[in-house]
Amino acid sequence: QKGLSTSKGQCSGACYCCASCWLLPGASSKLHLPPLFGKGCGEADADTRAAFLLGGAGVYAVAALVYRALGLPEYARPLGKFRELSEVCAPLSFLECGSDELFVGRAGYLCAALVLKQRLGMEVLTAAQIKSICLAILESGKQYAVKKRKPVPLMYSYYGTEYLGAAHGLSSILQMLLSYYEYLQPADQELVWQSVDFLMDQEQNSNWPPELGETIERENELVHWCHGAPGIAYLFAKAYLVSKKPQYLDTCIRCGELTWQKGLLKKGPGICHGVAGSAYVFLLLYRLTGNSKYIYRAQRFAEFLFTEEFKSGSRALESVYSLYEGFSGTVCFLTDLLQPNQAEFPLFSVFV
Repeated sequence: QKGLSTSKGQCSGACYCCASCWLLPGASSKLHLPPLFGKGCGEADADTRAAFLLGGAGVYAVAALVYRALGLPEYARPLGKFRELSEVCAPLSFLECGSDELFVGRAGYLCAALVLKQRLGMEVLTAAQIKSICLAILESGKQYAVKKRKPVPLMYSYYGTEYLGAAHGLSSILQMLLSYYEYLQPADQELVWQSVDFLMDQEQNSNWPPELGETIERENELVHWCHGAPGIAYLFAKAYLVSKKPQYLDTCIRCGELTWQKGLLKKGPGICHGVAGSAYVFLLLYRLTGNSKYIYRAQRFAEFLFTEEFKSGSRALESVYSLYEGFSGTVCFLTDLLQPNQAEFPLFSVFV
C-alpha cells in the first residue's frame, strides 16, 4: 500500500505538504520533487487501486495536483490514471472489508475527485461517473441498513464494525454525498438528511462514540479527527453550508468546544489522531463564523506543539513524513495558520 496515510506512501504526502507551502505568497519559486514520485503511482496493491488515503487514487490525485501547480504537462498522466479507477469502485461490493468508507472506499474516491475539482477548477469525472458512484454508495447503505435492521436509512460497516467517525465511518460517507448533493435524486437527498439527523442524535456530551451503539466511557473517550467530534464536525459543517440550517452549525460549534477542552492529544502532532488534527476544527469554525476566538485557539494548540510537555509526553512517530500520521499534515496546519481565510483540513475540504 502506497497511500497518503501509510508509511510507504510518505513521499506523496510530503510532496503535497511541500507544494502547499510553495503556493504561499512570497514562497520560493523552486520546488524539487523526488525523481521517482511519478513512478510510485503505478505500484499500488490491486485491492487498494481506487483507495484515496491507503492506495493508488490518492497518489494519482496528489501527483496531478503537484505537477499542475508546477506547470508541468506530466499532470495529465496521473489524472488519466485517476479517472480510470472509477470503474474499479463501480461494483457494489468491490472490497470485502467495506466498499464505501473514506480511506479505501467510494467516499474516498469521491473526496479525491472533489479535491481535484477544487484545485484544477474543473470536474475530473463525468456526470455519469459521479452519479454512478453516488448511487452505489446509496444502494450499499440502504441494503446494509435493511439487512441489519438499523434505525437509520443508510448505514455501512468496515471490517464488520459500524464506525461513525471521519476515518472509516458514516460521517465522512454522508459528507461526500452532500458534497455531490446536486447529483442526487430528491428521494435520495431526503435519505441523506435523515441519516445526518440520525447521526446528530447519537451525540453524547458533544462527542460521538467510535461505533454505533457504544456508550462513551469518559476515561477512554476518543477526541480525534479519525474517531470523535473533531472529524464529525466536518459533516455538520457541510450540512450547514448546503442547508443553512442553524442546528448543524450549532452542532459543529459544540464539537469545537469539546475539542478546546480535550483536544491536546498525546498521540503525536499529526492530523489523524494528533494535536494538529484537533486544531484544524478551530480553523474550520473560523471560516464558518468569522469569530476570531477560533484563531486564538488554533494558535494556542500550535504553540503546544513546541512545548517540552508535548515533546516529553507525546508518542513517537512511526511514519514521520506521512500526511495524516506524521509531520507533513502538521506543517500544512502551521502553514494554514498564516492564511486562515483559506485554511482547510488537507484533502478534506467542505468549501467546494
